[in-house]
Amino acid sequence: MVGISFILCIQMLLGCKPQVLDIYVNPNGNNAASGFKDGPLATIASALAKAEAHKETYPEAHVNIYLQEGEYHLVKPIVITSQLSHLNIIGEGSDKVIIKGSEQLDLNWVKQSDSIWIAEVKGHLNFDQFFVNGQQQILARYPNYSEEGGHWQGHAVDAISLERVKSWKQPKGAIVHAMHSGEWGDFHYRISKANEDGTVDLTGGHQNNRPSKMHERFRMVENVLEELDSPGEWYFDKDTKQLYYWPSENVNVETAVFEGAILKNLISIQGTEPEPVQDINIKGIKFTHTQRTFMEDYEPLLRSDWTIYRGGALFIEGTEKVSITDCEFVNLGGNVIFASNYNRDITIERNHIHDCGATAISFVGDPKAVRSPSFQYGEYVNLAEMDTIPGPATNNYPSKSVVNDNLIYRIGRIEKQTAGVQLSMAMDITISNNSIYDIPRAGINVSEGTWGGHVIEFNDVFNTVLETSDHGAFNSWGRDRFWHPNRSVMNELTTNNPQMPYWDAIHTTIIRNNRFRCDHGWDIDLDDGSSNYTIYNNLCLNGGIKLREGFYRTVENNIMVNNGFHPHVWFKNSGDIFRKNIVFTSHRDIRLLAWGKEVDYNFFPNESSLKEAQTKGVDAHSIFGDIEFKDPTRGNYDLVDTTEVSKIGFKPFRTDVFGVKTQKLKALAKNPDFPEVYLSTSKKKGKVIVWQYANIKNIETIEERSASGLNKTAGVLVVSLNEKSILKKSGIQEGDVIIRVEGTEIENVSDLINNFQKLNWKGKMKLGIFRNQKEQAVNLITK
Repeated sequence: MVGISFILCIQMLLGCKPQVLDIYVNPNGNNAASGFKDGPLATIASALAKAEAHKETYPEAHVNIYLQEGEYHLVKPIVITSQLSHLNIIGEGSDKVIIKGSEQLDLNWVKQSDSIWIAEVKGHLNFDQFFVNGQQQILARYPNYSEEGGHWQGHAVDAISLERVKSWKQPKGAIVHAMHSGEWGDFHYRISKANEDGTVDLTGGHQNNRPSKMHERFRMVENVLEELDSPGEWYFDKDTKQLYYWPSENVNVETAVFEGAILKNLISIQGTEPEPVQDINIKGIKFTHTQRTFMEDYEPLLRSDWTIYRGGALFIEGTEKVSITDCEFVNLGGNVIFASNYNRDITIERNHIHDCGATAISFVGDPKAVRSPSFQYGEYVNLAEMDTIPGPATNNYPSKSVVNDNLIYRIGRIEKQTAGVQLSMAMDITISNNSIYDIPRAGINVSEGTWGGHVIEFNDVFNTVLETSDHGAFNSWGRDRFWHPNRSVMNELTTNNPQMPYWDAIHTTIIRNNRFRCDHGWDIDLDDGSSNYTIYNNLCLNGGIKLREGFYRTVENNIMVNNGFHPHVWFKNSGDIFRKNIVFTSHRDIRLLAWGKEVDYNFFPNESSLKEAQTKGVDAHSIFGDIEFKDPTRGNYDLVDTTEVSKIGFKPFRTDVFGVKTQKLKALAKNPDFPEVYLSTSKKKGKVIVWQYANIKNIETIEERSASGLNKTAGVLVVSLNEKSILKKSGIQEGDVIIRVEGTEIENVSDLINNFQKLNWKGKMKLGIFRNQKEQAVNLITK
């Protein structure tokens, strides 16, 4: 009875059905060991084998595999099938138990030069992530890595210029990363051939669903020996098995621990709808060291901008009741947790996910579950050929699952069409109490309307859209069956079939009680056709709320600090409602055929903004006035006095309780920068405003006008500049006066910020400034 406890033996002798089998595992365990708590301990592989053997006899038994402190290097992924249902894999804590997809390297270093060391890698290892004393090293690249370098922590126009390629002895195998020309994500390539003229042939570029050429400026190249020119960089020649390395400061190559990532996947829980894996719990473990996956096969996610690699460090498919709790995920090369196709009752809770290559948490269903799917932006199934039954065609999609109380940041380190949480072809997912920040695109992304029912609440999402454009802290698309790339066709379809938007978005998605801040787009961005949403009690700190093209959205009781409402390209009968919100600007409408069902009872900052809205036939009962927040510098935007806003029916809500709840995670989590309330104070005489790390003020006196050589008392004076300021990085100097933004005259700070908020999603804008008594043009780069 090797591997079975004494109590279990007695149960079997008595004919009782055993309920629990405990197996204890140690990094130095023995494959032949019993796994008794007080006896020789097992390995992970032998523990799983014992669990399978036990469940052949007792299929309903519960098995606990306890991982003791230490590092576990996997040689192949852990695979959990339906035979292993009712399994717990429990570590002693993510600070003690580490599962790695890397192998420790036995290296004998020889010094090649003052800086570079060389060692032969034994065996047939192939790794693309290299770690020294647990720290990730930098694959030889151009330009060099810098945390302040922007896209990929450093980018350059000449990354694959003719001159640079000609300087490389072996260009083949170099990796080229480039942004989409519209900055709607990224592309990745390998150089397959270098031509005599310095041009290169590339393979790849399949990682985005909106094909385009490479961005002219945002490019980076790596895996080139000649670019190994700074500490921490490395290069592995797969043909000669030679590893080149420039040690970072304080690294002793004689004593350091070297590891190379060899696996893409660490745990795979795989069943089917007829035979699901049930009742799996993974808890208290750190997962780290997997390979990058950006050159794997990708698939399009219907007509969103996304293609995706259907895989992750933890891959879950065909399951019911799986929980992943109290774990840490770090230095993983691709997606972190990926729930694919049929899954029900997944709980992902209290995890710490950071410094990973792609998306943190994904729920992605099967396109075959979608009725009459289209996969490219310009595709469309004709109505006569369309399946018009509402809802999914099969059950092969994730549903009834929870993502709660997770700390997510610095993901998308390599792949930029990524998110903190990604939903596609899924239903009834709750995303709550998460802190998500420092990421290249959306914090939370919903790829299409199939099939709604999501609840998104109490999240803190900020520092988003850092390396992309035209997006939001929360982003969604809705290019469902009703959507057509030709707007006039879509207008006709929806006029004749008003229930059509509900065919895919069958349940309402609720966005409530969140704090969003996006400095390079919108705080909440419901793009291309997003339909059937209710949005309330959200604190939007910078980018406002955008609704484009869709139907049946209700937006009420939100606070939009320093920004407002962006209705874009609405239809005649959208059914949209925007009411009882606090806005700081006039509405920024673009190409509306009508103003929806109701736009009224809103609170504006001044009379001119209100009157501008009323000239468009909306906001008949809206009011304007001053409001004061309790302590905005510390993130409390509760209203001091609610007398005025109560007249429009606005109901106060807590504005300082968002993000992770667990004390351990709260201690690690950052807060967003809390903005000063610019637009209600910027007209006060002499007031200096801190904006974009610059001190600015209105030109107010004849003396200020004369000193700058202006022909009228108007404009915004740049008083001083911080090194972090985008104004300084764009060439603006102290003493300059900003008088124009994209041709629009700027009278004061309010005008400047208003126009900036309107245009900053583009990534750049043309300013007119007065310097040395004359007007000049400056291109302001907003990120």
